[in-house]
Amino acid sequence: MSADEAPRRRRGRPKAAEAGDTRGRILTAAAQEFSRHGYEAVSLRSVARAAGVDAALVHHYFEDKAELFTQSMGLPFRPDRLVHAALAGPREDVGANLLRAALASLDRPAARTGVLGLLRTALGHEFAAELLRQFLVREVLHRVAEELDLPDGELRATLTASQLVGLVVLRYGIRAEPLAQASVEELVARVGPVLQWHLLGFPDPLDPGERPRE
Repeated sequence: MSADEAPRRRRGRPKAAEAGDTRGRILTAAAQEFSRHGYEAVSLRSVARAAGVDAALVHHYFEDKAELFTQSMGLPFRPDRLVHAALAGPREDVGANLLRAALASLDRPAARTGVLGLLRTALGHEFAAELLRQFLVREVLHRVAEELDLPDGELRATLTASQLVGLVVLRYGIRAEPLAQASVEELVARVGPVLQWHLLGFPDPLDPGERPRE
């Protein structure tokens, strides 16, 4: 069979029998593109080119780049949606709602395995750390700062993330007791106010020149 007679790759939406293979090809191409170029430099169009499909087909399977990233990296939930849902509630309950949603998601074995695996990879490899950092800054931390609409929103967002990541590592990774066995509601009662303080507890940012008096 000559090159001109070779079957061409079909464009547009695949038939049901081909859907799984097409979606898998897109995910494989996305994982490779994110790993090579980082989160910010990759677009749905560039993933489509790498997978040999139309960009519209990528949109058919994945709502946006954040969803494509989380699924290609093996994350079973979207942290950007989790944060958005928590911030959509009453302001006085943001810290508690955020922590409760995070713990409820991570108490599922599949979610816990995926998150811990990604953290281990990021800690051991700079390219993975940069990839995760770009995703978190753009899709999670920056959006938290925008929702808070405060002059120091970026700092508030990163401080909150530091509390959450530390809790995740100790509870699910190291499994330090009695933290590992503490109930979700007890942790929400104890740590929720800390997240609330980081997010909204200081009404005016400190003047950089101000220092607490001894």
